[in-house]
Amino acid sequence: MPETIQLERDEPLDLDATLGCGQAFRWRKRLGWWEGVVGARALRLRQDGHRLDVRGADEAFVRHYLALDQDLEAILSSIDCDAVIHAAIEASYGLRILRQPLFECLISYLCATNTNIPAVQRRVEEITVRFGRRISGDDLPASSEAYAFPTPGALRAATGEDFRACRLGYRAAYAEDAVMACDEPCWEGCIRKLPYEDGRQALMAFHGIGPKAADCIALFGLGHLEAFPVDLWIRRIMIRHYLDGSGRKTMTPAEYEEIRQFGRSRFGLYAGYAQEYLYSARALLCSE
Repeated sequence: MPETIQLERDEPLDLDATLGCGQAFRWRKRLGWWEGVVGARALRLRQDGHRLDVRGADEAFVRHYLALDQDLEAILSSIDCDAVIHAAIEASYGLRILRQPLFECLISYLCATNTNIPAVQRRVEEITVRFGRRISGDDLPASSEAYAFPTPGALRAATGEDFRACRLGYRAAYAEDAVMACDEPCWEGCIRKLPYEDGRQALMAFHGIGPKAADCIALFGLGHLEAFPVDLWIRRIMIRHYLDGSGRKTMTPAEYEEIRQFGRSRFGLYAGYAQEYLYSARALLCSE
């Protein structure tokens, strides 16, 4: 059933920035509509000012996924502490951090190590087509196919060879191990109860999940908005505008920890929002 959500003036949303910034990997924009899959729902979203057109889900689901219940103005005001982050906020005002399904988020960021966003999108799509349940519905575009991301149970019989066929390469063994761990009945409930630092350590206990992937999963899958993931772009921004850099081509674990802790200290409880706005404005902040 088609839905229209009327956004209030104190509910800022930039749908393009939110779905196009790289935090989730199953969204594509076609003919003015954002098309994606969240859980078992195939969604189409389109924004026109304060109006949000929705196909494939009800208003409550979309509001939760887009975090429209969060006071974004207050969040951004709390992190708007210098000219650099202020410029980033102005450039992407209305970007929101999505609430992603945890298992899908974990496998997606396991696929994201040492690669680029298009490659991650291809791997995630291969997994869903090979193992996911096909979604049908009147709101899907004509001649399109959509697949739900498979549950741990649906992937239980998948082998390393199966995951390699999904272009995971050396990550195939990591995915196989992750499925076994996440197939435990209490896994998600237990990790959701942990505070940020403890949850982060639990995520890094997975083979193939390092500090950056753990921080991304904590931020996007567990809702720990204080997490501050550090990729090469954030490293470049932080060195250029906030910290004295080492000049190394690669980031050491000690440097990652220094930048992560600096970001959390500077931006506080919503450091994750600061990170995402800085990343979204990377072309502006890293221009000569």
